[in-house]
Amino acid sequence: MTASRFRVAALGSAHDRSSFSCGQEALDRYFKTQVTQDIRRHIANCFAAVEAATNIVAAYYTLSAAAIALTDLPPDEARRLPRYPAIPAVRIGRLAVDARFQGCGLGAAMLADATARAVHSDIAAFMLAVDAKDENAVAFYRHFGFRLTAGSDRCLFLPLVTARQVFGLK
Repeated sequence: MTASRFRVAALGSAHDRSSFSCGQEALDRYFKTQVTQDIRRHIANCFAAVEAATNIVAAYYTLSAAAIALTDLPPDEARRLPRYPAIPAVRIGRLAVDARFQGCGLGAAMLADATARAVHSDIAAFMLAVDAKDENAVAFYRHFGFRLTAGSDRCLFLPLVTARQVFGLK
């Protein structure tokens, strides 16, 4: 993804969501019908990548506050943390790329953007967390170093200190 081809910004009323189609009906429906309610209710924030030349929404992701139970982390990770019942996280609730833009690295760029926002937030969080929709999504996140939580085959996490290294953030 070239910086000049897309711009990422908070989703706003000027963004046309009607033609967005990523191939996952639940993600498409959420983006077209529910995301603005979640933003208004402070349930999640949504960020969209817009193609500069056409103003088409090419991808989006949502972020929200979360916590992961200490007991859900692998023992090697949990033993290094304070014994709080839950550890603060930033949840990537949804991440989708329109079918017209799939295969050009936009998903990875959106994950990097989400990571940068979490790393640079004034609100403390130890990790990124995500509930992957399917096995392809699990493979996508595992490619970037995400690990499965204990007892789950689709809930993954990545400590922000590791995420900084993966995405070259300061």
